[in-house]
Amino acid sequence: MPSHRARNARIAAIAAPALLVTALSLSLSAPATADSSSISLGGTAAPVTGPFTVGVSGPEFPAQENEAAPEDFTGTIVNRTMSQGHAAGHGATVPDTRKAKSNPSFVTGFSGLDIYQQRYARGGNQFTLEPPDQALCVGGGHVVEAVNDVFNVYDAKTGLSQLPDNTATNIVAGFPRNVNHAVDLNSFYGYPPAVTRPAGPFGPEITDPTCIYDAATQRFFLVVLTLDRVPSTGALTKTNHLDLAVSKTADPTGQWNIYKIDVTNDGTNTGGANPGPYLGDYPHIGADANGVYLTTNAYPWNTNGFAGAQIYALSKAQLAAGASSVTMQHIDTSGMVAAPSDAGSTQPGFTVWPAQSPGTSSFNLNGNGTEYFMSSNAADEATHPVAGTGGSYTSSQVVVWSMTNTASLNTGTAALQLTNQLVSVGDYALPPKQQQPGAGQAPGVDAPQGHCINDTTTSTIAGVGCWRLLVGAPGHEVVSTPDSNDTRMQQVTYANGKLWGALDTAVTVGGANRAGIAWYILKPGTTSFSPKVALQGYTSAVGMDFTYPAIGVTPSGRGVMAFTATGDGVFPSAGYAAIDAIAGVTSWNIAPGGQGQAVDDGFTGYHAQVDPVRTRWGDYGAAAVDGNTVWIASEYIPSACDYTAWGGPFFTGGSGDNLLGTCAGASHGAGKRTALANWGTQISSFVP
Repeated sequence: MPSHRARNARIAAIAAPALLVTALSLSLSAPATADSSSISLGGTAAPVTGPFTVGVSGPEFPAQENEAAPEDFTGTIVNRTMSQGHAAGHGATVPDTRKAKSNPSFVTGFSGLDIYQQRYARGGNQFTLEPPDQALCVGGGHVVEAVNDVFNVYDAKTGLSQLPDNTATNIVAGFPRNVNHAVDLNSFYGYPPAVTRPAGPFGPEITDPTCIYDAATQRFFLVVLTLDRVPSTGALTKTNHLDLAVSKTADPTGQWNIYKIDVTNDGTNTGGANPGPYLGDYPHIGADANGVYLTTNAYPWNTNGFAGAQIYALSKAQLAAGASSVTMQHIDTSGMVAAPSDAGSTQPGFTVWPAQSPGTSSFNLNGNGTEYFMSSNAADEATHPVAGTGGSYTSSQVVVWSMTNTASLNTGTAALQLTNQLVSVGDYALPPKQQQPGAGQAPGVDAPQGHCINDTTTSTIAGVGCWRLLVGAPGHEVVSTPDSNDTRMQQVTYANGKLWGALDTAVTVGGANRAGIAWYILKPGTTSFSPKVALQGYTSAVGMDFTYPAIGVTPSGRGVMAFTATGDGVFPSAGYAAIDAIAGVTSWNIAPGGQGQAVDDGFTGYHAQVDPVRTRWGDYGAAAVDGNTVWIASEYIPSACDYTAWGGPFFTGGSGDNLLGTCAGASHGAGKRTALANWGTQISSFVP
């Protein structure tokens, strides 16, 4: 995922809401007009590592955006948001959610992609990135996972990689490196390496992977945002496009067709207040019976503000067939949501997340085919898109979107109609940071990177003081508080005739202000679009923070919600909870094998690496449904690694791996982490 500027935000206290709110605030927008076009088949690709030159040293981070905004962020972070930089207020007062004992039924789980695989795929010609961002899609016995910036396919029964073993040829620092067969996304999409070490050239920067498996066509769809770079310098050209990969068959280990959608100039309906070019940030994907739907958030490269969520509707049948030309309609949601803002009497859509549906019979066929979307409206992107700041960062509404006539995508005269309505819900607000054990205290030896930056006594190959291995001067670091999300909507599912979604919010639980989850089950209407709340609530716990939810629901209406669970005494872990339309979310737990083992020790948490500090986490988790099984994936900290093992031979008299910080030992085996980060992902499946 790329390095984007941080934005300022603030949050005000909100009153305690009722847990169940069924009133509907009717604000029906005028139907939007879509721009019709087509996209061409750009070629084919396969998950096979591309050519590379063996290299070790070189830049650890991609070059920064060249932006003129006065609040430009100079560190290396990921994902753009305006709602960042101000202290959180108090959230809704909610009860403690009890911890579960057994429900739902755990089926299997295994470690997914991690920072070691990300950094050392393709001979180490990759950057260190935070956060990973989570793509997960499952079907036909295959589990497909992608993060920033690697890809893997696992056997759904064994959890073993189904891609060819590339260890022998993956030489880094003179030794084969086991990345569990993972393939870098630059290779997957047919691009040169992200960086050819030590000094270039540079390939495109790929970010924000997200995917679905469509049971109706038996195809996998994986979309990323690709930012073009100047090969000689790595500077961003500001040209960016969505790269959509569609598997040619039901086997994701084989060939994929690649389609490209240039999004550089999409976001022009803002009256010139925020002129382009634009960045098509935070892409997400959904599908109904007729179409595949991609959405982005359009940010101006050269000014403050926000230029609206963009929707791209594509013929699913044509994509699945590998057509040379695919029907597409594009809609800019600027000015579509009725509410006062600095843009005038209407607001743009923000993170308009398209719904995905399980199986082959969950689609809504009314209105000649209907696709649903959900979004929220507490962030500055929605309330103050021109100025880029000034909102209250609270809301008691979510936005439900209905796109009808989707069957027209299969004809030569596609004519989609998009409308939305505001639905009253319980209050939600910008959440505070996540807590983790030791937050605010000096890093101990179990947070080796932070401990190293502060150390002035350890003898190393670079001199006395571990800091010399990483930075230009010793620091005064503390264990950080990782990012919670802002208030944007997260993964949306349409199943059992209902819409399911969740977002991050501030909550007051046990008298403390913490990060929690607001979840929603909505009835969009049967024959007419009239969304109403079926059930809603909050998930929180005393002494805990829950962030980055993702809900997967079976056709029968039983589901699982994934999220990161961390707290005063709990390292960042892969949490989950059951959800259904009768009981809602009643309890939570940590997935077997998903218990965090250490504090987040990533580079974005330390002033010496990134200033001001913004400890990046998540951006989004993922859930996928295969039959009556729900698969989930979340970021967590999978391994502990002490200071001595982290330093290895870089400390005088030490031994171990010849790559700093991998904790791989003298055998140069699969590493537990890298010098600058220690995130991982956990994949689990349940029968709810």
